[in-house]
Amino acid sequence: MKKVAYMVSVMLAGMLICWSIGQMSGTKKATSSTPAVVLAAESHKATPLAQAKLDYQQYNYAKSLKSITNDDSTKAKALKKEIEASKSDLVTWNDPDKYSHLFFHSLIVDPTRAFTSQKGQGYKDYMVTIGEFNKMLTQLYAKGYVLVNSERLVKKNDKGELVFDGVSLPKGKTPLVLSQDDVNYYEYMINSGFASKLVATKNGIKNEYIDANGKTSVGNYDLVPIVDEFIKTHPDFSYRGDKGTLAVTGYNGVLGYRTSVSQYGDTAKTKRETTKAREVVAALKADGWNFASHSWGHLNMKTSSVADVKLDTDRWEKEVQPIVGKTNILIFPFGADIGDWQGYQDNNEKFAYLRQKGFEIFENVDASHTSWGEMTTKYYRQARINVDGIRMTDDLNGTNSVLNPFFNTSEVIDSTNRNK
Repeated sequence: MKKVAYMVSVMLAGMLICWSIGQMSGTKKATSSTPAVVLAAESHKATPLAQAKLDYQQYNYAKSLKSITNDDSTKAKALKKEIEASKSDLVTWNDPDKYSHLFFHSLIVDPTRAFTSQKGQGYKDYMVTIGEFNKMLTQLYAKGYVLVNSERLVKKNDKGELVFDGVSLPKGKTPLVLSQDDVNYYEYMINSGFASKLVATKNGIKNEYIDANGKTSVGNYDLVPIVDEFIKTHPDFSYRGDKGTLAVTGYNGVLGYRTSVSQYGDTAKTKRETTKAREVVAALKADGWNFASHSWGHLNMKTSSVADVKLDTDRWEKEVQPIVGKTNILIFPFGADIGDWQGYQDNNEKFAYLRQKGFEIFENVDASHTSWGEMTTKYYRQARINVDGIRMTDDLNGTNSVLNPFFNTSEVIDSTNRNK
C-alpha cells in the first residue's frame, strides 16, 4: 500500500474516534440449540434439481452437478449442459489486491428521528438509510458484483502457511466483500430511529424495531435481513451462499442482547440474553454470515498500549467468543491499523499477540483505493471502504470518487432527509 493510502486511513480513524467517544459514554418447536429460522429452512428443503439450480446460480458447479448426477430428466440434462458451458468461461480472481470491500454501520430506519436526535450529525456522517442501502444493492447487482466472505479467501498449506485462495466467477462478474460494523445495537442508539436487535424467526433472520410511538415490529430493518431478501430474488449476487461479515464489540452485549457479564452482572437475565444471542448466531451462520472481532471496547489498537490490547482481546475472548464462536478476522475499530503501509514486522508485539489468539485476517479502513490487499504466509490484510454520509458527500463534491465503480451516489443519496 502506498504511504498516502495509509495516511488517509489514519485520518479517517481520527474522525471516527471523536464520534465513538460519545458511543462509549452513552454507554418441531424451536429450542436453544435449534433456532426457529434453522428449523424453518430444514422443513422447506429444496428438491435435488431445485438445489442444483441454486448451487449453479451461486457458482458452485461441482456441487450442482453432483446433485443431479443420476437425474436424466429433460430439465436436468439442460442444466448440466448449461453448467458445463459456464465452467469454460470462468475468470479466477487470484490477486489479493483486487478484492474490494465495502462496509456499513447500522442502517437508519427513521431518518427524521435519527437526523434530529442529539447525535444527528454523527448519524448523517457515519450511517446510511435503508432507502439508500436498497438503491446501492440494486446498482451493485446491476454492475455484476458478487458477495464473497473474506475468510474464504485464505487457507493453510501443508506447512501451516497462509496462502491466498481466490474465487472463480464468470466473465462480467466481480467479487465484493461486505461487512457491517458494530452489530450490537448499542444503548446510545435507543429511540433514535434504528433497529434494536436481530431475531431468529420462522420467516428468517429479522430485526426488532420500536417506532416513535413505542410500537414494536419485527421485519427487515437493518442490513442482514435486507441482504437476505435481496439474495432470495437475486441468488447470483452471492458466491456459494456467502453474505458478509458482522463485526461485533462486547461492552453493550452482542446483536442487541445485553450479554456482557462485566457490564450487566452474572445474572439470570444475562444468561437468558446469552442464550437468545446464541440462537441468532447459529441462524446467521447457517444463512451465510460470519463474524469478526471489533474488539471488546471499540479500542483504538494503534494508539493503545500492548497491555491494553491484550486486556481488551482477552475480554472479547471471554465474553463474546463463547457467543459468536472463534473467528480469524479482526476488523480494527476506527480503521486504526496496528502496522503501517510496510506491513507487520516480527517485532510488532500487538501483531504477535493477536496472531497467537488466532487472528489471520486484519481489516483496516482506506478510501483512497477501490481495493487493496496484502498477503503473506502469516496474515492477509485488507482495506475497507466506508460507505456513509462522509464518503457520499466527498463523492458529490468531487474530493473522492472511490464509490463510482460501485454505484452512482447522486442516484442513491437521500438528499431530502439529509438536507433538512
